[in-house]
Amino acid sequence: MELLPPAPSAAGPAQAVDDLTVYRSLFSAYPDALLLVDAAGLIVLANPAAAALLGYPAQELIGLGVDELVPDSIRPRHAAYRQAYGQAPRPRPMGTQMELVAKRRDGSEVMVEIALSPLQSHGLPFVVAAIRGIGAYPRVKQALQRARHSELLAQLGRSAVDERDPQQLLMQALAVAADALEVEFASVLLLDPDRLAFRVVGCCGEMAGAPVGSGMDNRPDTAAGYVLSQGGPVVVADLAQEARFELPQAYVEAGVASLLAVPLSDRGRIIGVLSVQSRSAGRFGSDDTLFLESLASLLATCLQRAQSEEALSHAQRLESVGQLTGGIAHDFNNLLTVIQGNLQVLEELPALARDKFGQQLVGAATRAARRGAELTGKLLAFSRRQVLQPSTVDVGAMLDSLADMLRRTLDQRIEISVDLADPAASTVQADPGQLEAALLNIAINARDAMPDGGALRFAVSPASALPADVRREIDDPGAADDGFLRIAIYDTGAGMPEEVRERAFEPFFTTKQAGRGTGLGLSTVYGFVKQSRGAVAIDSAPGAGTTISLYLPRPLLPEGAAGGPAGSAGPIPPGLKVLMVEDDTEVRSVAWHFLGMLGCEVTSCASGEQALLLLVPGAGFQLLLTDIALGSGMRGTELARLAQARLPGLPILLMSGFSAELLDADRDSPPGWELLQKPYSRGELAQAISRALSAGS
Repeated sequence: MELLPPAPSAAGPAQAVDDLTVYRSLFSAYPDALLLVDAAGLIVLANPAAAALLGYPAQELIGLGVDELVPDSIRPRHAAYRQAYGQAPRPRPMGTQMELVAKRRDGSEVMVEIALSPLQSHGLPFVVAAIRGIGAYPRVKQALQRARHSELLAQLGRSAVDERDPQQLLMQALAVAADALEVEFASVLLLDPDRLAFRVVGCCGEMAGAPVGSGMDNRPDTAAGYVLSQGGPVVVADLAQEARFELPQAYVEAGVASLLAVPLSDRGRIIGVLSVQSRSAGRFGSDDTLFLESLASLLATCLQRAQSEEALSHAQRLESVGQLTGGIAHDFNNLLTVIQGNLQVLEELPALARDKFGQQLVGAATRAARRGAELTGKLLAFSRRQVLQPSTVDVGAMLDSLADMLRRTLDQRIEISVDLADPAASTVQADPGQLEAALLNIAINARDAMPDGGALRFAVSPASALPADVRREIDDPGAADDGFLRIAIYDTGAGMPEEVRERAFEPFFTTKQAGRGTGLGLSTVYGFVKQSRGAVAIDSAPGAGTTISLYLPRPLLPEGAAGGPAGSAGPIPPGLKVLMVEDDTEVRSVAWHFLGMLGCEVTSCASGEQALLLLVPGAGFQLLLTDIALGSGMRGTELARLAQARLPGLPILLMSGFSAELLDADRDSPPGWELLQKPYSRGELAQAISRALSAGS
């Protein structure tokens, strides 16, 4: 069957043969795919371009139904359309106003435009379908690429909703970057907290010399540092010609030829760099930059969310630790009260007085119990549930003792000195234990900032005029500038950049490696100083060391005018009638022994309800000593209020092993009620009784 008719010609048969050859050659050489289709929809002729576009060997196309070239989802509609077209064939272009897709032999799809040309007017029962693949058109290719980029970003965004592991999310983002931009390498570098260097935290593609954990200095002459200095995308078409920054050796060894890098920003502050590298020069265009910027924005947001969630989780864990330590403190301190009390009674037994070995054993056990009490106190301070007990503190004497201890325990290459401007006027009104802990925290931070040694100096001087920023921090607006003492701690360490300095007192913020610090040291210092009605300031710069200044209130009365240390209000009157309420049998026994040895007449009760039955006019009690937590019954604070209502002027001494209870009592109770922290010694109990009697008189 002759498929291609000869063109009309007045020439002879030889010329007609030549024309037929030309037509066949044109059909084969035509750049678009051409299919000759019969009335049944079967392909009877196909040119090489059709075979290439549709992925079939040319011979396989012959006899194939055109419906096989239509995606499965629209094949039924196409068959109906072809049948209708066969009844009224006409020239018709398709695909210029709508999207048409052809199905290739391997099942993939290609966007096409189709022009149908019926040959019935030439006496042939065929239709010529001219098919043009438009996926390679620049505008179509660009649109397809943008659509693919958008879909990849959407997929990553959906994944980020459920993904809680920032490292997994980071690796997904790097895989998306490498896939979308068709590059060999992708990496994320984050700035260290001190912003002095970048650290590779994730990479896609093996690049020797730049593994996860490797670093790069934050300088404008390094690749990542240059991106940071520019504050925007950096495209390098040919790294061999790059002169703006030093080419990393790892890039050279990996054969990297071009680079695209964009900054990662968290709330307007650059925190790192997202970078892709290719072995082909001139690889990246404007669309690639827009995509990578969008990916960087999404990644930074996800990382920030993950970090915020981790910080919140950390805070919740710490709060749980605080609640746990507070919850067990009462029972633990009751146990320590029993242990310490019995050891003190045992130590004073006549039978043991001449037993040197026995005294040594009792002394060792007493010291261990005291360390247990100190440990409990540290746990409570960690959870911010420690009661401050301010008193007049000789800062000079404290620093001399602290400096001696630091010289023995810190790096021997650190020179420690103490400078007192006026030793006679170096006292503050503060909790001595918390002040010493604050100074120790600062000293340890200074040591960590001087790994190769240096100088640590404590300087104490009256604050004649407070700096403006410090003045604003003082909670008491009427406090005079000269009412504060400045304790400055200088070190010659690495110093802090502005970004770190601004966050130094934030809870949980630390520049130390994971596991080396909680980020609570300086925040605890800040909280202690503020609770002491003072202020704290920090002055630091990279390479210039750090100075932290504590401004604490000086004693309100001249030294010596207060009349002596706490607890010297006077001796306990012999025969003092004490109503003692304690629900723990063994603690009650220890307190009973202590009170008896202090010459008191003791009536003991196990509950507030039992004590109330005894609190009647004429009972003659001269002191109520009660634990705050009294099991499931009435609390000690409630008992104290009822007792004073029945017996006005009755001195009250509250005790507890739970610091939160003492904090609440300190806040809500009348100022005359005295508080005693468990565990306590007999001497501490005597001082507390003396203060309670003085307050009630």
